[in-house]
Amino acid sequence: MKKVLFAIAFAFFAFAGYQAFAQEPELSPERKQAIDSLALEKVRDLSKYVKLIGSKNTPWSEANRVIDRAEELFAPDAEIGVSSLSKTKIEYYKVRQYLERLMRLNYDRVEIDWYKIQYVSDLQRQPDGTYVGVITIFQTFKGYDAEGRLVYQDTTKKDITVYVKRKETQIGGRLIGFWDVLLGDMRVKETTNK
Repeated sequence: MKKVLFAIAFAFFAFAGYQAFAQEPELSPERKQAIDSLALEKVRDLSKYVKLIGSKNTPWSEANRVIDRAEELFAPDAEIGVSSLSKTKIEYYKVRQYLERLMRLNYDRVEIDWYKIQYVSDLQRQPDGTYVGVITIFQTFKGYDAEGRLVYQDTTKKDITVYVKRKETQIGGRLIGFWDVLLGDMRVKETTNK
């Protein structure tokens, strides 16, 4: 008897979950385009933040403020990969830890540039109603010594996971639904000396 009741309860909750999923709004082509633009803009903002944090000309207090702003772009527990031409192992750090390490790099001058920022995986709807996509970036990194000599340079291709979730907020006593875009893990795909 308990097994039968369990099976009925399971079927009910599975059906209720399916109904909730089915009632989640689909992204219209116009909304999807707006969300794609917002996700790309967030990645471009992150690019500017990384450049500022890595620059030795940015005052410490300003770099810390920018780290706070950059961290807000990410989903909780997101990680960023770090690679080097001298190591085969890719290390992953929580976002704040990665950015603080970037700020403390042992070079007298650092140049970081991102280019070819583009979607490589279109947004795909997941069973929980979240949409997930992937944006690829290429990052050039240059580190200089006190005499201005280039002592390290690499180019890294990274994939950034993008999460789009339906959320609600209360404004003037009314619940307003909106789509929120957060960045997820940044995975290193390859690192070259070009």
